Amino acid sequence: MKKFRILFLLLAVAGSSFMAKAQEIKALENSQYSITSADVSLLIDAAKGGKILSFKYKDKEVLNQGRFPNSFGSTFWTSPQAQWNWPPVPEYDTKPYTAEVKDNVLVLTGEKSERFGYRVGKKLHVCPNDGAIVITYTIFNESGETRQVAPWEISRVPNGGVLFFQADAVEPANNMKGLPFTFSDGIAWYQMDEAPENRKINADGTGWLAFNNGEVLFVKKFQDLEAGQAAPAEAEIQIYANPGKTFVEVEEQGPYTTLQPGESVDWTVRWYLLPAEGADNGLEAVKKLLD
Repeated sequence: MKKFRILFLLLAVAGSSFMAKAQEIKALENSQYSITSADVSLLIDAAKGGKILSFKYKDKEVLNQGRFPNSFGSTFWTSPQAQWNWPPVPEYDTKPYTAEVKDNVLVLTGEKSERFGYRVGKKLHVCPNDGAIVITYTIFNESGETRQVAPWEISRVPNGGVLFFQADAVEPANNMKGLPFTFSDGIAWYQMDEAPENRKINADGTGWLAFNNGEVLFVKKFQDLEAGQAAPAEAEIQIYANPGKTFVEVEEQGPYTTLQPGESVDWTVRWYLLPAEGADNGLEAVKKLLD
């Protein structure tokens, strides 16, 4: 029995050592941070909007690596867009965030927007149960006024692959042309194509969306919005295709919320990245994640 207990303790120590190595947040040069979980790695740039620059399975990258502004990585904005129009608010999208690691969580805090009175926070960590990268966004109302706002995550992927989610219909958005979705057994499918104009759709999903580039499957899980919870003229799921064969934005939004002065709202998205396997573009793998 004594030998068994010693062996058990040795295995426990070895196991926790492996987990520490497999799940790690590391500060790098130039205010960048890496998060690793087994074969998955994430790269964040705190100095440039707290953007997620890279999301890889081994050496397979899923986020677009474009050279031009608003063409790469994953960012966060407030919704509806009609409140700020264009370009994105710099305090959310490009200005530096402070960063610190607390209890295996990367905590990023943006500057207050003097124009809109919001401050954005981001917390990122690895879920030890399933290896998901868990991202919690916070919108702080520091305006001194009652405001309505929704959270909005925008992830850019290369134009080449299949994007899908659960929905029976999509509709054109922001006065742009729609995208050629097809529908089968309650799933909306977009085989990425090329066109010379901006195109965008809104959709009422069920709390997930997925992108398969032929090498890896990128899955997002988030809150499923009920009817009337989306911001005006916005939607739970949005897909935007940039002109030409450049990039596609994989977007989702949280509920439109009233914030009193000094209040804040949290919204969490779970990211998964796994090998692209099977003839169904990863639909069965998504179903397993949803169980």
